[in-house]
Amino acid sequence: QVQLVESGGGLVQAGGSLRLSCASSGIIFSLYSLEWYRQGPGKQRELVAAVTRGGSTSYADSVKGRFTISKDNAKKTVYLQMDSLKPEDTAVYYCAASFVSGTPDYWGQGTQVTVSS
Repeated sequence: QVQLVESGGGLVQAGGSLRLSCASSGIIFSLYSLEWYRQGPGKQRELVAAVTRGGSTSYADSVKGRFTISKDNAKKTVYLQMDSLKPEDTAVYYCAASFVSGTPDYWGQGTQVTVSS
């Protein structure tokens, strides 16, 4: 049974930081691209950041220079460090595992991030 469990969301003031974690089980973690998506109020889900099985990273333009994705293959965990947060970053954040990058096979349940102005 595959599980992706996010943690680390919460309420933070603009300019603050949060670190999201996504712990996985039931998959061969190192074979997957790991991705963070978010869905803000009234918005479509969007890809925020990704790290390939080889370790290459990519980011949405809106978060470049502020967010950092990383992974620990030994812990089977992917992280999203979010700095200089803005109110527009408010969303439910989801992690996903994709055998083919950008095509999620598995999703976490989501964690709420709220940034107050």
